[in-house]
Amino acid sequence: MEMHIIVTDGATLNPGDLTWEGLGAFGSYEVYPRSTPAETLERCRDAEAVITNKVVFDRAVIAALPKLKYIGVTATGYNIIDVAAAAERGIVVTNVPTYGTASVAQMVFALLLELTQHVGHHAATVREGRWSRCDNFCYWDFLLIELADLTLRIVGCGRIGQATARLADAFGMKVIGYDAFPFTSGLIAPVSLDELLARSDVVSLHCPLTPDTQGLINAARLARMKPSAFLINTSRGPLVNERDLADALNAGRLAGAAVDVLSTEPPKPDNPLLTAKNCVVTPHIAWATRSARQRLLQTSLDNLGAFIAGQPQNVVSRKP
Repeated sequence: MEMHIIVTDGATLNPGDLTWEGLGAFGSYEVYPRSTPAETLERCRDAEAVITNKVVFDRAVIAALPKLKYIGVTATGYNIIDVAAAAERGIVVTNVPTYGTASVAQMVFALLLELTQHVGHHAATVREGRWSRCDNFCYWDFLLIELADLTLRIVGCGRIGQATARLADAFGMKVIGYDAFPFTSGLIAPVSLDELLARSDVVSLHCPLTPDTQGLINAARLARMKPSAFLINTSRGPLVNERDLADALNAGRLAGAAVDVLSTEPPKPDNPLLTAKNCVVTPHIAWATRSARQRLLQTSLDNLGAFIAGQPQNVVSRKP
Protein backbone atom coordinates (compact mmCIF):
# COMPACT_ATOMS: atom_id res chain seq x y z
CA MET A 1 0.00 0.00 0.00
CA GLU A 2 1.46 3.34 -1.08
CA MET A 3 0.53 6.48 0.81
CA HIS A 4 0.82 10.22 0.38
CA ILE A 5 2.97 11.40 3.29
CA ILE A 6 3.50 14.92 4.64
CA VAL A 7 6.24 15.91 7.06
CA THR A 8 4.93 19.10 8.65
CA ASP A 9 8.03 20.41 10.43
CA GLY A 10 11.04 18.42 9.34
CA ALA A 11 13.65 21.05 10.24
CA THR A 12 13.17 20.36 13.94
CA LEU A 13 14.53 16.82 13.65
CA ASN A 14 16.59 17.23 10.50
CA PRO A 15 18.13 20.64 9.81
CA GLY A 16 19.96 19.15 6.84
CA ASP A 17 22.43 16.58 8.15
CA LEU A 18 20.04 13.60 7.85
CA THR A 19 17.81 12.39 5.00
CA TRP A 20 14.11 11.71 4.58
CA GLU A 21 14.67 9.55 1.51
CA GLY A 22 13.53 6.43 3.35
CA LEU A 23 9.95 7.72 3.11
CA GLY A 24 10.07 6.99 -0.59
CA ALA A 25 9.68 3.28 0.15
CA PHE A 26 6.15 3.97 1.41
CA GLY A 27 4.82 6.29 -1.27
CA SER A 28 4.99 9.92 -2.34
CA TYR A 29 6.12 12.45 0.24
CA GLU A 30 6.71 16.14 0.84
CA VAL A 31 8.85 17.59 3.60
CA TYR A 32 8.24 21.10 4.93
CA PRO A 33 10.72 22.75 7.32
CA ARG A 34 7.85 24.09 9.43
CA SER A 35 4.11 24.75 9.07
CA THR A 36 1.66 27.27 10.50
CA PRO A 37 -1.83 26.01 11.46
CA ALA A 38 -3.28 27.33 8.18
CA GLU A 39 -0.46 25.79 6.17
CA THR A 40 -0.93 22.48 7.97
CA LEU A 41 -4.55 22.21 6.85
CA GLU A 42 -3.69 23.06 3.26
CA ARG A 43 -0.61 20.86 3.02
CA CYS A 44 -2.19 17.84 4.72
CA ARG A 45 -5.54 17.99 2.93
CA ASP A 46 -4.75 14.96 0.75
CA ALA A 47 -2.36 13.25 3.14
CA GLU A 48 -2.96 9.72 4.32
CA ALA A 49 -0.01 9.90 6.70
CA VAL A 50 1.61 12.84 8.48
CA ILE A 51 4.80 13.02 10.46
CA THR A 52 5.00 15.84 12.97
CA ASN A 53 7.18 17.02 15.82
CA LYS A 54 5.57 20.17 17.24
CA VAL A 55 2.66 20.91 14.90
CA VAL A 56 -0.63 20.45 16.73
CA PHE A 57 -3.29 18.04 15.49
CA ASP A 58 -6.26 18.77 17.70
CA ARG A 59 -9.84 17.59 17.20
CA ALA A 60 -10.66 20.37 14.74
CA VAL A 61 -7.60 19.73 12.59
CA ILE A 62 -8.19 15.98 12.57
CA ALA A 63 -11.85 16.50 11.58
CA ALA A 64 -10.72 18.65 8.64
CA LEU A 65 -8.49 15.91 7.20
CA PRO A 66 -10.81 13.10 6.07
CA LYS A 67 -8.11 11.11 4.22
CA LEU A 68 -5.80 10.90 7.21
CA LYS A 69 -5.04 7.39 8.49
CA TYR A 70 -1.79 7.77 10.40
CA ILE A 71 0.05 10.36 12.53
CA GLY A 72 3.66 9.70 13.45
CA VAL A 73 5.09 11.89 16.23
CA THR A 74 8.86 12.27 16.02
CA ALA A 75 9.19 12.55 19.79
CA THR A 76 8.41 10.65 22.97
CA GLY A 77 5.76 13.11 24.17
CA TYR A 78 2.60 13.23 22.08
CA ASN A 79 0.48 15.85 23.85
CA ILE A 80 0.28 17.81 20.57
CA ILE A 81 -2.13 15.16 19.26
CA ASP A 82 -5.73 14.70 20.39
CA VAL A 83 -5.35 10.94 20.58
CA ALA A 84 -8.99 10.44 21.60
CA ALA A 85 -10.20 12.24 18.47
CA ALA A 86 -7.74 10.24 16.38
CA ALA A 87 -8.89 6.94 17.87
CA GLU A 88 -12.54 7.82 17.21
CA ARG A 89 -11.64 8.24 13.55
CA GLY A 90 -9.56 5.05 13.48
CA ILE A 91 -6.36 7.04 12.96
CA VAL A 92 -3.27 5.36 14.37
CA VAL A 93 -0.91 7.63 16.32
CA THR A 94 2.63 6.51 17.15
CA ASN A 95 5.56 7.97 19.07
CA VAL A 96 9.26 7.15 19.53
CA PRO A 97 9.83 6.25 23.18
CA THR A 98 13.50 5.36 23.57
CA TYR A 99 15.76 7.18 21.11
CA GLY A 100 17.44 9.73 23.41
CA THR A 101 18.29 7.86 26.60
CA ALA A 102 22.09 8.05 26.34
CA SER A 103 22.10 11.60 24.99
CA VAL A 104 19.89 13.02 27.75
CA ALA A 105 21.88 11.28 30.48
CA GLN A 106 25.04 12.73 28.94
CA MET A 107 23.51 16.21 29.00
CA VAL A 108 22.76 15.89 32.71
CA PHE A 109 26.47 15.61 33.36
CA ALA A 110 27.38 18.33 30.89
CA LEU A 111 25.15 20.64 32.94
CA LEU A 112 26.32 19.32 36.29
CA LEU A 113 29.97 19.73 35.35
CA GLU A 114 29.29 23.29 34.24
CA LEU A 115 27.73 24.01 37.64
CA THR A 116 30.61 22.44 39.55
CA GLN A 117 33.65 23.30 37.36
CA HIS A 118 32.41 26.42 35.49
CA VAL A 119 34.36 25.40 32.38
CA GLY A 120 32.51 27.77 30.07
CA HIS A 121 33.16 30.80 32.26
CA HIS A 122 36.85 30.09 32.74
CA ALA A 123 37.43 29.29 29.07
CA ALA A 124 35.80 32.60 28.14
CA THR A 125 38.03 34.56 30.53
CA VAL A 126 41.14 32.89 29.12
CA ARG A 127 40.06 33.85 25.60
CA GLU A 128 39.63 37.44 26.84
CA GLY A 129 43.29 37.44 27.88
CA ARG A 130 42.93 37.22 31.64
CA TRP A 131 45.24 34.22 32.10
CA SER A 132 47.98 35.98 30.16
CA ARG A 133 47.74 38.88 32.61
CA CYS A 134 47.49 36.72 35.71
CA ASP A 135 50.02 37.07 38.55
CA ASN A 136 49.66 33.38 39.47
CA PHE A 137 49.99 30.26 37.34
CA CYS A 138 46.22 29.64 37.64
CA TYR A 139 43.01 31.21 38.92
CA TRP A 140 39.38 30.32 39.53
CA ASP A 141 36.36 32.49 40.19
CA PHE A 142 34.02 29.99 41.84
CA LEU A 143 34.21 27.23 44.39
CA LEU A 144 35.17 24.14 42.37
CA ILE A 145 33.36 21.00 43.51
CA GLU A 146 34.36 17.35 43.18
CA LEU A 147 31.50 15.00 42.31
CA ALA A 148 32.91 11.91 44.02
CA ASP A 149 30.96 11.06 47.20
CA LEU A 150 28.23 13.61 46.50
CA THR A 151 24.68 12.25 46.46
CA LEU A 152 22.63 12.45 43.28
CA ARG A 153 18.87 12.28 43.75
CA ILE A 154 16.91 11.18 40.70
CA VAL A 155 13.21 12.02 40.38
CA GLY A 156 11.85 9.56 37.83
CA CYS A 157 13.72 6.25 37.65
CA GLY A 158 12.80 5.02 34.19
CA ARG A 159 15.23 4.46 31.31
CA ILE A 160 16.81 7.92 31.39
CA GLY A 161 16.93 8.09 35.17
CA GLN A 162 18.70 4.74 35.33
CA ALA A 163 21.14 5.72 32.56
CA THR A 164 21.94 8.85 34.57
CA ALA A 165 22.49 6.69 37.65
CA ARG A 166 25.06 4.60 35.78
CA LEU A 167 27.04 7.72 34.85
CA ALA A 168 26.79 8.99 38.42
CA ASP A 169 28.18 5.70 39.67
CA ALA A 170 31.14 6.07 37.32
CA PHE A 171 31.86 9.46 38.89
CA GLY A 172 31.78 7.90 42.35
CA MET A 173 28.50 9.51 43.37
CA LYS A 174 25.91 7.95 45.65
CA VAL A 175 22.49 7.60 44.04
CA ILE A 176 19.00 7.51 45.52
CA GLY A 177 15.75 7.95 43.64
CA TYR A 178 12.03 8.49 43.72
CA ASP A 179 9.42 7.31 41.25
CA ALA A 180 5.64 7.26 41.43
CA PHE A 181 5.81 3.66 40.19
CA PRO A 182 7.82 0.71 41.55
CA PHE A 183 11.22 0.26 39.92
CA THR A 184 14.16 -2.10 40.18
CA SER A 185 17.75 -0.87 40.04
CA GLY A 186 20.93 -2.13 41.62
CA LEU A 187 22.29 1.42 41.68
CA ILE A 188 19.36 3.48 42.94
CA ALA A 189 18.09 3.24 46.50
CA PRO A 190 14.36 4.15 46.56
CA VAL A 191 13.14 6.85 48.97
CA SER A 192 10.15 9.18 49.30
CA LEU A 193 10.19 12.46 47.39
CA ASP A 194 10.41 14.59 50.53
CA GLU A 195 13.28 12.50 51.90
CA LEU A 196 15.04 12.69 48.55
CA LEU A 197 14.90 16.48 48.43
CA ALA A 198 16.09 16.92 52.01
CA ARG A 199 19.17 14.72 51.55
CA SER A 200 20.25 15.88 48.11
CA ASP A 201 23.49 17.35 46.87
CA VAL A 202 22.13 17.20 43.32
CA VAL A 203 18.52 16.64 42.17
CA SER A 204 17.95 15.59 38.55
CA LEU A 205 14.42 15.48 37.11
CA HIS A 206 13.46 12.66 34.73
CA CYS A 207 9.69 12.30 35.10
CA PRO A 208 6.94 12.89 32.54
CA LEU A 209 4.72 15.95 32.60
CA THR A 210 1.29 15.04 33.96
CA PRO A 211 -1.32 16.92 36.01
CA ASP A 212 0.30 15.39 39.11
CA THR A 213 3.85 16.46 38.22
CA GLN A 214 3.18 19.97 36.91
CA GLY A 215 4.80 22.36 39.36
CA LEU A 216 6.35 19.43 41.22
CA ILE A 217 9.33 21.58 42.19
CA ASN A 218 7.88 24.63 43.92
CA ALA A 219 8.74 26.96 46.79
CA ALA A 220 7.77 24.43 49.46
CA ARG A 221 9.87 21.65 47.98
CA LEU A 222 12.80 23.95 47.21
CA ALA A 223 12.79 24.93 50.87
CA ARG A 224 13.46 21.28 51.77
CA MET A 225 16.69 21.27 49.77
CA LYS A 226 20.07 22.17 51.20
CA PRO A 227 21.41 25.65 50.29
CA SER A 228 24.46 23.88 48.81
CA ALA A 229 22.37 21.72 46.47
CA PHE A 230 21.96 21.88 42.69
CA LEU A 231 18.82 21.25 40.60
CA ILE A 232 18.97 19.91 37.03
CA ASN A 233 16.01 19.62 34.66
CA THR A 234 16.38 17.91 31.29
CA SER A 235 12.82 16.56 31.32
CA ARG A 236 9.93 19.01 30.96
CA GLY A 237 9.91 22.72 31.80
CA PRO A 238 6.57 22.85 33.63
CA LEU A 239 7.81 20.37 36.23
CA VAL A 240 9.38 23.43 37.85
CA ASN A 241 7.72 26.60 39.07
CA GLU A 242 10.21 28.95 37.43
CA ARG A 243 9.48 31.98 39.60
CA ASP A 244 9.94 29.92 42.77
CA LEU A 245 13.23 28.52 41.49
CA ALA A 246 14.50 31.96 40.47
CA ASP A 247 13.59 33.36 43.89
CA ALA A 248 15.46 30.54 45.64
CA LEU A 249 18.55 31.09 43.49
CA ASN A 250 18.53 34.86 43.86
CA ALA A 251 18.14 34.59 47.63
CA GLY A 252 20.99 32.09 47.95
CA ARG A 253 18.69 29.33 49.19
CA LEU A 254 19.99 27.05 46.43
CA ALA A 255 23.56 26.86 45.11
CA GLY A 256 22.65 26.59 41.44
CA ALA A 257 20.39 25.19 38.75
CA ALA A 258 20.79 24.04 35.18
CA VAL A 259 17.80 23.60 32.89
CA ASP A 260 17.57 22.47 29.29
CA VAL A 261 13.80 22.94 29.19
CA LEU A 262 11.46 25.81 30.06
CA SER A 263 7.71 26.17 30.46
CA THR A 264 7.44 28.08 27.17
CA GLU A 265 9.84 27.42 24.30
CA PRO A 266 11.28 29.61 22.92
CA PRO A 267 11.11 31.49 26.24
CA LYS A 268 9.67 34.92 26.71
CA PRO A 269 12.37 37.53 27.43
CA ASP A 270 11.02 38.05 30.96
CA ASN A 271 11.35 34.39 31.99
CA PRO A 272 12.87 34.73 35.50
CA LEU A 273 15.38 31.91 34.99
CA LEU A 274 17.12 33.79 32.17
CA THR A 275 18.51 36.29 34.68
CA ALA A 276 18.57 34.23 37.88
CA LYS A 277 21.83 33.85 39.79
CA ASN A 278 23.88 30.69 39.21
CA CYS A 279 21.44 29.40 36.61
CA VAL A 280 22.57 27.71 33.40
CA VAL A 281 19.92 27.62 30.65
CA THR A 282 20.46 25.71 27.40
CA PRO A 283 18.04 25.67 24.41
CA HIS A 284 16.47 22.18 24.73
CA ILE A 285 19.39 20.31 23.17
CA ALA A 286 19.69 17.20 25.36
CA TRP A 287 17.84 15.13 22.75
CA ALA A 288 19.60 16.60 19.73
CA THR A 289 22.85 14.68 19.27
CA ARG A 290 23.18 13.42 15.72
CA SER A 291 23.10 9.83 16.93
CA ALA A 292 19.85 10.38 18.83
CA ARG A 293 18.24 12.21 15.93
CA GLN A 294 19.26 9.44 13.53
CA ARG A 295 17.64 6.86 15.81
CA LEU A 296 14.56 9.06 16.08
CA LEU A 297 14.25 9.36 12.31
CA GLN A 298 14.85 5.66 11.71
CA THR A 299 12.30 4.61 14.31
CA SER A 300 9.78 7.03 12.80
CA LEU A 301 10.30 5.32 9.44
CA ASP A 302 10.01 1.91 11.10
CA ASN A 303 6.76 2.96 12.79
CA LEU A 304 5.25 3.99 9.47
CA GLY A 305 6.45 0.80 7.78
CA ALA A 306 4.96 -1.33 10.55
CA PHE A 307 1.62 0.48 10.21
CA ILE A 308 1.54 -0.09 6.45
CA ALA A 309 2.37 -3.76 7.02
CA GLY A 310 -0.64 -4.06 9.33
CA GLN A 311 1.45 -4.53 12.47
CA PRO A 312 1.62 -1.05 14.03
CA GLN A 313 4.15 -0.47 16.80
CA ASN A 314 4.62 2.23 19.44
CA VAL A 315 0.90 3.05 19.20
CA VAL A 316 -0.37 5.67 21.65
CA SER A 317 -3.94 5.96 20.32
CA ARG A 318 -6.44 3.32 21.36
CA LYS A 319 -10.14 3.16 20.72
CA PRO A 320 -12.12 3.66 23.96
